[in-house]
Amino acid sequence: SESSRHPDGLANSSGFVGKNLMFNYNPATWARFSEPLNEHKSVVATRVVMDFYESDPRRAFYGGGGLDARATFGPLFWAVLDNPMPGMPAWGPGLKEQLAKYRFTMQVLGHGTSLPREENSITLDENLVDAWGRPGIRVTYDDHPDDLAFAAFLQDRSVEIMEAAGAERVWRVPIAPSTIAAHLLGTCRMGDDPDTSVVDRYHRAHDVPNLFICDGSSMVTSGRGQPTMTIQALAFRAADHITEFARRGEI
Repeated sequence: SESSRHPDGLANSSGFVGKNLMFNYNPATWARFSEPLNEHKSVVATRVVMDFYESDPRRAFYGGGGLDARATFGPLFWAVLDNPMPGMPAWGPGLKEQLAKYRFTMQVLGHGTSLPREENSITLDENLVDAWGRPGIRVTYDDHPDDLAFAAFLQDRSVEIMEAAGAERVWRVPIAPSTIAAHLLGTCRMGDDPDTSVVDRYHRAHDVPNLFICDGSSMVTSGRGQPTMTIQALAFRAADHITEFARRGEI
């Protein structure tokens, strides 16, 4: 989007477009019980634990979040996962036997803080171009050590919950650097200072008065829970202000 009017890219005089990318790290723990739970026949998250929402300095790392008891997307989803359970066969009668027991399983999924880091970014890759010569997208992401520490903390709590509930078997999805994400946040952060932010408190670009950015990229922190409702609330709020700006003839 570079041009004579926007030499650093559209709405990017601050240099912060594409920077401070954040995910929501989701540590996962599975368990199998002696009785069928049929979690996959209900809503995605059936129970939520918020006991660990606040950051606690006694933990020696920053971060907070919650735990959801959920069953993902049913046995078909489980069948295509890469080794969803240690020792689970990838094919044949053994796989069918394990899939038949899916309704006895439950997953606890954590959701916690992802700290903003300027080096976590989305940029253009001039060395990777498409058929029209346009650059590809490069995603650079390295989890903050506190994010991984808190993920491990949540997973430990998940194991404790499953064992206290009488699980016959509990297993963890290994804590590892992020390679996938469901919520992309932070790359057009909001703020009052045009030198350190891309949009203002109304999601209006500092550099381009008629441009409003109403998605998760405006968030300056990831929050400690699922961000979808926050994104929706901010978008509704921005819509109210867009209507008012238009009524006053400002856009």
